[in-house]
Amino acid sequence: MVEAAVSAAAVVIAAAGAGNRVARDDLAQIEGKVTDVLAGGNFTVQLAGGQTISAKLSGRMRKFHIRVILGDRVTVGVSPYDPSHGLILHRHKDGGKSDGYGAPAR
Repeated sequence: MVEAAVSAAAVVIAAAGAGNRVARDDLAQIEGKVTDVLAGGNFTVQLAGGQTISAKLSGRMRKFHIRVILGDRVTVGVSPYDPSHGLILHRHKDGGKSDGYGAPAR
């Protein structure tokens, strides 16, 4: 009887914790341009509509050491609950062609 109560409480706690997070698929993806680089993987991004938001680098981009610098075009995931903050999901390559090794084609 005590084991059933403990397992039921664990299920309730797990369900409550899972409801607090927003999935990556639920974020509105908006393109913007990096206007300022701040410490700790934080950036200021100007969106296409003219709004300026603060954005953090996503975990996958940190994991694979993808660098974002001033002036880069990025895709930002913005939560519907707090549109003033975002998550940088993708760094777009520039319009120039490259040879596949990072150097521009000649």
